[in-house]
Amino acid sequence: MEGLFSCLWCLSVRQIGLNGRILDFLDKRVLFVTGKGGVGKSTVSIALGIRAAMEGKRAIVVEVSSTENASRIFRQSDVGFKEVEMSNDLWAISIDPEDSMREYVLLQLKVKAMRDLLFRSRMFTYLAAATPGLNELVTIGKIWELAQLDRKVKHGRKYDLVIVDLPATGHGISFLQSPRTFANIARMGPIHTQARQLQAMINDHDHSGTVIVSLPEEMPVNETRNLEEQLTDDVNVAVDRVIMNGLNEESFSGADLKEIKRLRKSDDPEVRAAGKAAISQCSRTESQMEQLERLEGLVKAPITTLPFIFKPEIDLSCARKLAEEIA
Repeated sequence: MEGLFSCLWCLSVRQIGLNGRILDFLDKRVLFVTGKGGVGKSTVSIALGIRAAMEGKRAIVVEVSSTENASRIFRQSDVGFKEVEMSNDLWAISIDPEDSMREYVLLQLKVKAMRDLLFRSRMFTYLAAATPGLNELVTIGKIWELAQLDRKVKHGRKYDLVIVDLPATGHGISFLQSPRTFANIARMGPIHTQARQLQAMINDHDHSGTVIVSLPEEMPVNETRNLEEQLTDDVNVAVDRVIMNGLNEESFSGADLKEIKRLRKSDDPEVRAAGKAAISQCSRTESQMEQLERLEGLVKAPITTLPFIFKPEIDLSCARKLAEEIA
């Protein structure tokens, strides 16, 4: 059976980074971004897409939880299940499993009457909803289709890089394991074959990989270590980069710190308050640096740090700043 999962897997051309360095983890065809909830992986996914476009790649950011972060940051209407150009060489799509299933059926069944009959069938709707992991499987199938240079979808663009904003840690792991689960359940037939093709894509370290996003805090660092082990040992997917997000930059020297401590003894209450705030900031930065050092000792993948953005909401200028920091 030829259809959604029948294209050849192709290698993208390696490109040199803006600073003369090769950003090897952006040379994959598919890059899954995951991490503990609240670490900023959606923002990092968009920043990676912007950076890839800066490198001259045609990239698309894929949201699988209908969060519409891309449309919010770029101040556009909801993206939905369509490939929307956000800026030069950068697109976005929000994948809904029902839309993925409908597209899959449209590609598989050539007779319109049969397609219409299937879509109207309550039994088909109930079966799809009651099958564990089916939503994840068809979503990965759509991701796989987006990464092909010989696409089956009408007017489908060709992308150099597909960046996938995965669900948080636990769900993200089960998401990536769904093709293997279906391949084991369906011992033969087209579902087995297609699930094996998707599993092969995820396990192909030359073309697919993951980026783990963390924060300079104890629990996210611990979870990053565990997540790296699960991804490499249980899922057999490459972990190409760990990104430590939200890191405060060191702002005071030793001499500065001595002066700040003197401010805490000032007779002026406002000066004392400023001194306490500065000391608190120094302590927080020191704690974050300790967590960064812990992370370096716990994970095997290279680590990139991104600065904390002092804004209540991340906008396009913030995302571009983060993109410039990725190297």
